Order: sequence, then structure tokens, then C-alpha cells
Amino acid sequence: MTITAAQIAQFIGGTVDGDPNAAVTRGAPIETAQAGDFTFLDNPRYESYAYTTQATILLVNNQFEAEKLVIPTIIRTADVRTALATLLKIIDQANHSNGAAISEKAYIHEEAKVGAGTEVGAFTVIEQGAVVGKNCKIYPQVFIGRNARIGDNTTLYPGVRIHFDCEIGNNCILHANAVIGADGFGFAPQPDRTWTKVPQVGKVIVEDHVEIGASTCIDRASLGSTVIHSGAKLDNLIHIAHNVEIGHNSVIAAQVGVAGSTHIGDNVRAGGQAGFSGHIKIANDTQIQAQSGVASSIKIPETALFGSPAMGYRDFIKSHIVFKKLPDLQRKVLELEKKLAILENG
Repeated sequence: MTITAAQIAQFIGGTVDGDPNAAVTRGAPIETAQAGDFTFLDNPRYESYAYTTQATILLVNNQFEAEKLVIPTIIRTADVRTALATLLKIIDQANHSNGAAISEKAYIHEEAKVGAGTEVGAFTVIEQGAVVGKNCKIYPQVFIGRNARIGDNTTLYPGVRIHFDCEIGNNCILHANAVIGADGFGFAPQPDRTWTKVPQVGKVIVEDHVEIGASTCIDRASLGSTVIHSGAKLDNLIHIAHNVEIGHNSVIAAQVGVAGSTHIGDNVRAGGQAGFSGHIKIANDTQIQAQSGVASSIKIPETALFGSPAMGYRDFIKSHIVFKKLPDLQRKVLELEKKLAILENG
């Protein structure tokens, strides 16, 4: 996609300093950008690159005052990060549009419904009773099971699996190979030490404006629903077990595991590889550092946790400082014990 400085300024509500006809085809980091690239500066630590970058267009905040000559055409905006997100969304939409086509190689059951303006890629399967909303982008090799519901303006990238009866809201994004509605992990122990599978007959509900990363798995409930509330953002390679509830606008990083029937509140932030025990509740606005293990409920909002088992963030930092000094402390204790023994035998 080729786009000019004047067009970019119009899209993001900015102003142009320089050639409005300067054209670019792609974006790049400011330190490596070349001719034909657009880039951005929003951190003063990188300002030196503004004077050396080979980019054709440079996005800056309105407050930016150049101390040296800047070669690229400058576009000024009130908020560079927001403007960049707007610009990248426009480029992404242009790159991924198939002209609202339904591939001849897709299978859509005669009793399924697909809304106007929705694109369906090759080898996608939409089963009986499924309903897909308007203006969706369904990439190749997606599976949408029996009686599943997909809202409007939702994007399903290649290999996404939506199992029977599950619901996906409006304006959602599910990245490649996400699996929604596989069986929860339910087995009953038997006297002979074997396990009997407990049928998982519930579903998954994903509300509006949710983004789910590649290869993330959200299990269907044993009874009732596993629920991802509106605005939640889940990274790649996350496991959400049966009957879990993730609150509004919560953000969960990669490789997090949430055991069954745990309820995570609104606006919670969990770092990568954090783990949650089952049947606990996490208060709103809790912050959980990477690799922390949360084994009990968090009842006080805005708590910050670290460690495994997780403890108060500041307590963990203090404890970790002591932990690093343990060899030295042990040496000092042994020396004191020797001196004490000499005094006692004196």
C-alpha cells in the first residue's frame, strides 16, 4: 500500500511539515528506517535518530522542536502512539481485504447464516445452525461449529476453531490456531485407579472487543459458561480452563495458565507464565508479575503480587534482596559461631 504524507495527516488528524506528496509503502523503527518507510518518535531517548534516520516520513508529537536539521517530511500529531495505531489499522485493513468474497472452496452448511460483507477463506467450514455476523473476516481453514455465534466486524485468523454452541462477540480478533470450546479437563477417579471422563456440556462466551492470541485455548464449561468479558486482551499460548471468568479489560500475557472455576476481576494485569490455582477469586485491578504463582484468593483491589507462591510485590523484592545475600550471611553466621565457641571455651 502506497500512502502520502497528506493522506496520513488526514487519517490521523495531523499537520505536515515538508512535502505533502512524500510517499511511503511501509513502516520501520526509527533507527533502521530507509527511504520509502515511515517511522515515529515518541520517546526523547531516541531523538538523536530523528537527525540521522533515512525514513521518508517521521511522525512526531506537536511539542517536538528540532535541534538539528531533520531530513524526512514531518507529520505532527497530538499523540504519536494513538496516531500510529490508527495508521497501522488502516494499512492492515488494506492488506487483508478480499473484497467481501466467499471462497468457492469454503463449506457453509445450508442452515448456517453469513452476514453481508463477510469474507470467508478457502477450506473454512461453517456448520449447521452457525451464525456469522456482518463484515467479518474469516481466514482460510477456520472451523465454526454447530450453532456457534460470531458477532459483527470480528476477525478469525487461519486455523481458528470455534466449537459447537460457543459465542464470540462483536469487534473481536482471534489469532491463528486459537481454540475456543474444547472440552474442559474433567475426569473422575475410579477404584481401579483409572479415570472416567466427565462430559463437558457447557460453552464459552467471548464478549465484545476481545482479542485472543495465537494458539490460546479456552475450554468449554462442564456446566454453564466459561466467560471472557468485554475488552479483555489475551496473549499467545494461554490456557483458560473450564468455568473460568475473565473480567472486563483485563490483560493477560503469554503462557499464563488459569485453573478451573477461577474468577479474575476487571482490569487485572497478569505477566507471562503466571499461574492461577482453581476455585479462587482475584480482585479488580490486581497486578501479578511474570512467573508468579497465585494459590489463594486476592480480596483487596489494586494489590501487586510477585513470587511463587505470590506475595506482596514490595515484600517479595525485599525478600529477594535478602535471598541473594544468603551465602554471605551463612558465612558470617559460621564465623560468629566459631568466635562464640572460643569465648565459651575460654
